[in-house]
Amino acid sequence: MMLKLFKENIRIAFGSIKTQLLRTILTVLIIAIGITALVGILTVVTALENTVSTNFASMGANTFNIKQYANTVRNRGGNEREVINPIISYPEAVAFKNKYKYPFTETSLSFTATSKAEVKFQDTKTDPEISIIGVDEHYISNSGLETTLGRSFNQFDIDNNTYTCIVGSDFEKGLLKDVNPIDKVISIRGARFKVIGVLKEKGSTFGNSQDLRVLIPIQVARSLFTAPNINYTMSVMVSKKELLDQAIDDATSVMRRVRKLSPVKDNNFGIGRSDDLINRILGITKYLDWASAIISVITILGSSIALMNIMIVSVTERTREIGVRKALGAKRSTVAFQFFIETLLIGQIGGLVGIFLGMLIGFGIATAMSFTFVVPWFAILIAFGTSFAVAIVSGLYPAIKASKLDPIEALRYE
Repeated sequence: MMLKLFKENIRIAFGSIKTQLLRTILTVLIIAIGITALVGILTVVTALENTVSTNFASMGANTFNIKQYANTVRNRGGNEREVINPIISYPEAVAFKNKYKYPFTETSLSFTATSKAEVKFQDTKTDPEISIIGVDEHYISNSGLETTLGRSFNQFDIDNNTYTCIVGSDFEKGLLKDVNPIDKVISIRGARFKVIGVLKEKGSTFGNSQDLRVLIPIQVARSLFTAPNINYTMSVMVSKKELLDQAIDDATSVMRRVRKLSPVKDNNFGIGRSDDLINRILGITKYLDWASAIISVITILGSSIALMNIMIVSVTERTREIGVRKALGAKRSTVAFQFFIETLLIGQIGGLVGIFLGMLIGFGIATAMSFTFVVPWFAILIAFGTSFAVAIVSGLYPAIKASKLDPIEALRYE
């Protein structure tokens, strides 16, 4: 009986929506705009968070890097002075690696030789946009990279300066397309390198592709690329995460000794944890979440007022119909339920349209900004809940108003 009544109410609700089609479409659009704002912003924020997590968390939360960390601004006596840290030279990097013996740690040295290399294979060559990175045997594991084909560098490759290389995944789509890349010989600056591995695809971070790179042994890179002031990076992986803080403290004191800093001087190098950037960026995205929520609440508040307005007008316009239904024995609860169902239907249609549009906009922005798109289930859940809440709040008063109408007065209404 209840199900039959429910079906009947939905049928009447659809009939009423059809008779007031333009007004319904406008109301649905008002609700949809609010939900679109909510879902769209949350979709982009979710995509951003996912991209940040994928790109940086892949390094592992238990690694840290020692870099030059230049251009930090210090405030001295009211005058802002730029402090330029000295580059980390090769002797310093090697001295650090030799002196730093903290338990459960593995140190790797690397440097970016160039980011504008041209790579050749047989008669074809790439655009001059390839990054060449000089690395040691621990670089791949410390950087959270993986090989999908072939193998990683081993101690022999590094100690004997073999002319071997590991290429980014884009080489499989470009220069080494339609061939098995392993054991193929590519040439960089006239030197011939045998491909021993292909890196797993990493995608791009903020527009910079991480798959257009070639890793070569560090000494080979030093002999090929002899630019002055090459800046080295030391990456340290701590296999026991709970020792990370002590390992960083120890690394700081070792690097201070390498740099011969007196106890009163500040560090003239930077230590960056792989989870620092994640936490900083994810901290910013929390504010974006709040901003999107506030914007959407304001828009949704407007749409709930509009929905309540349309339902109050609908009650007034259908006073005679309500009178007939009551005269034929319809209970107050039945009349209230009918109007409530109508409001709920309009609210949910608006919610669905808003979710669809919001995801579409979010997907468009995420794709344009090279973010990793994920279906924002949290945003969809919030949107459904919001449109449901809007419908309930907007529907209660008109439904109660309709149920309280006197059938005799209602039948007299013209």
